[in-house]
Formats: sequence, C-alpha cells, structure tokens
Amino acid sequence: MSDGTARFLVFTSAAAILVLEIMAGRLMAPFTGVTLESFTAIIGTVLAGISLGSWAGGRMADTYDPARLIGPAFLLGGILAMLSGPLIQWLGPPLRGGTSLNAVVLAGLAFFVPAMVLSGITPMVIKLRLADLDDTGKVVGRMSAFGTAGAIAGTFITGFLLVAAFPSRFVLLGLGGVLILLGLWSAISSGGSKVLLPGVLVAVASGALTATVSGICQIESAYSCIEVVEASETGRLLLMDSVRHSFVDIADPTHLEFRYARVFGDVILTQTDGTQDALYIGGGGFTFPQWLKAVRPGSTNTVLELDRALPDIAHERLGLDPGEVDRLELGDARISVAKVPAASIDLVVADAFGGLVTPWHLTTLEFNRDVKRTMRPDAILVMNLIDYPPVDFGRAEVATLQSTFGHVAVIAPPDYFTNRRGGNFVVVASDAEIDTLAIAKELDRRDGDEVVLEALALAEWVGSARLLTDDYAPVDQLISR
Repeated sequence: MSDGTARFLVFTSAAAILVLEIMAGRLMAPFTGVTLESFTAIIGTVLAGISLGSWAGGRMADTYDPARLIGPAFLLGGILAMLSGPLIQWLGPPLRGGTSLNAVVLAGLAFFVPAMVLSGITPMVIKLRLADLDDTGKVVGRMSAFGTAGAIAGTFITGFLLVAAFPSRFVLLGLGGVLILLGLWSAISSGGSKVLLPGVLVAVASGALTATVSGICQIESAYSCIEVVEASETGRLLLMDSVRHSFVDIADPTHLEFRYARVFGDVILTQTDGTQDALYIGGGGFTFPQWLKAVRPGSTNTVLELDRALPDIAHERLGLDPGEVDRLELGDARISVAKVPAASIDLVVADAFGGLVTPWHLTTLEFNRDVKRTMRPDAILVMNLIDYPPVDFGRAEVATLQSTFGHVAVIAPPDYFTNRRGGNFVVVASDAEIDTLAIAKELDRRDGDEVVLEALALAEWVGSARLLTDDYAPVDQLISR
C-alpha cells in the first residue's frame, strides 16, 4: 500500500466517525433532546467505540493479513452507518425522555459499533506501512496526524454544510455509499473477492432500508425535526422534535390554545396600554406576533429566531402575514439581542425554552442584562419557563431574574408550587411595579386555575436557589423533564 493511499484511508475513516457523531445529535434530538446529557452520551459512546476499535483493530492486524481486513471493515462500517438512522427511528420512541441513561443507551445501540469498526482501520493501515521498525514513530505520527485532520474535516463539513443542506437519511446514505465503495475497492485491490457478493447484497439492502424508512419529520431543519399538524379545521399545531411548541388558529389570531399562552395574554392585556414595541426571544409558530397585531393594532414586532426554516413555515402553513413581523433577526438570540437598540422595547416575550431543549446561555444573569438593555424603564418581560418537581431550574431562573429586575412574579397552578406537578410557569419581570391584583382578576374572569406568587411568598418558594451565570449555569442538571 502506497503512503498516499494509506493517508487517504485513515483520513476518510476518521472523517466518517465524526460525521456519524455530529449526525447522532441530530438523529437523537426528537427522543432525547438537545441537552448537555445527550451530547455527553454521544461523545462518550463514540470515544468508547474508538478506544475498543483501535485496540481490536491492532490485535486483528497482528493476527491476520491487514490488507484483507481493510475492505471488509469499510464495507461493514458503511452498512452500519446507513442502518444507524433506521435504528434510531425504531429504538427512539421507547427510549424517549430526557434522562442520561436513555441517551447513553440510544447512542450506544446506534453508534458504538460503527465507531468501533471504523476506528479499527487506522491500526490496520499502520501495520501495512511499518516496513521498518526504525520508522515506527514517523509512520504512527503521520497516520495519527491524517486521522486527526480527517476528524476535523468531518466535523466542519457536517456541522457547517451537510446538516443544513440535506435531510439526515440522505447524509447517512451518502456516507454509507462512500464507505462501501472504498470497501469494495480495498477488497478488490487486496484480492479479497469473497466478500464482494455478500457485502454488496447487504449494502444494497441496508441502503434500501435507510431510503425507505420514513422519518418522523415532515420538515427537517438544521436544528429541529418539524411537523405541522392540522389539529382542527383552522387550528395548526407546530411540533418541534416531537414536542408541542405552538398553536395557531389561522382564522382567528386572537385564539390562544395553550394554558401558558392564555396567561401571557392576561399579563400583556393587564400590564400594558396601547400599542407596544415588542421583542420576541424565539419565534416558534409566531403565535404572539400575530396575536399582538390583532389585539393592539399598530404595535411593532421584532423577532429573534435561531431556526431559519421557521419563518417560512409560519408564512406557508401557520397564517403569518409578512407585515406582522416588522423586524426578523435570524441567529442565536444571545448574539442577535445586541442588534436591538437600547431602551426601544415595551414588551419582551421570552419563549425559547422547549420541553426537551433549554438553551442554557439564554438563562443567565448576563443574558438578562443584555435583554434589559433593550427595555424602556416601564417595560415588562413575560417568560415561559418549563420545569417539573423539584423545580430546581425554575427556582434558579426566577432567582436570576430577581437579581436583574426590581419586581418579579410567577404564575402557575397552585400544585406547581408544592412540587406535586410541573409544567409551564409564566414569569413576569419589570423594574416597574407589577399589578398582580389585575392579573389575578383576569385569571378569575376566565376561570383560570393559576395563582400569582410574588414578594415574600415568592422569596420563600425560591429559597436559596443559586443564580445562573455564564460561569455557572448547570441547567441540564437542574431541570427535570
């Protein structure tokens, strides 16, 4: 084997492992969320596969002719790469949830073996290139360097290009196809023709399975598996990674379906007057930009949205009129909020937290200060905060908001505050005094079952919860799902 061929094979096998690792996060998101635990599970599982595969590949290279092993390894790696998608679709539903164990099990079942098989190729190639022990350091160092370069290339190409450009199953098909072709070429070059027919048959079957097994996504964006469901004749439900995110009545934008959304409406109508300059942290289904334009004509809407697919979906499927969003900033809200002029906002609607996804960097004291910079002195912030008993994250986030704003109130059913149940808490924050009595009256008027917690009662509930900061925000460890 020439040095150039050896470098190419090592580069490609390492790149393939990292493509799979990045894709694992996308494939698992509908079932385990986009959390620190899920990424930790994926990285740890793939590293375990690399470790065992490197050891096993080295042992096999010393026992058998490595030239005849490389082709089958690429073939098997390509087949397993293509099958990882269907495996996730089959195994994901029973393992759905935010627990660390579920994430480890799902990642292990789908990605451990392909990572192990592909990582065994490098020691096989090194064995073939070690013609002289005096060159051991040079050969091993060169192959290690090209393997690392391949891993870097696989990471950048997948994260910056493939995930945004193609559906997951197409990426898996492409990756598997490249690996299988390399396997066939390596097998033919080494005279291992016995593996060709069964390898081709299994590869074709795996590719057909991956291509025909339909995913759960109607639309797969760079960040989410998205589905729009017709919940009624005019009602549209937006699901992101299988979690209910938004409901829009395309015939009546004033209709608020979700309980927390109705509380948002109660707060906004009782705490503000006239037209509002509103800032939305998270667009989702764009329910509230449409609602505010309907109930407060003349208001302006500035929306910070990470997922570029959602505005198009809202226009095409959720009844959003282009004139209902005055300014749209696409990108991470932590960056985009700096583009909003200081003291220009009357109302902040923070609705970026989902059932399985809580972006920790949007929970911190520093981000709260960035948001507050945009607010006028009497502006209010309403936040949808999701947590379950013992509500450690919820209490920490409220404590963080209390350190930023002069007045904070929390609205939820009574048993949410006694750790009997959990779900959506609505947090109201402002430097101006919050008229909690008006909110309570509005809740009573529409027979809402929520209560308003403020002042001493809220302080007692928050207790000694630690502030969330950029330096310390263990959100995924605090939150319960």
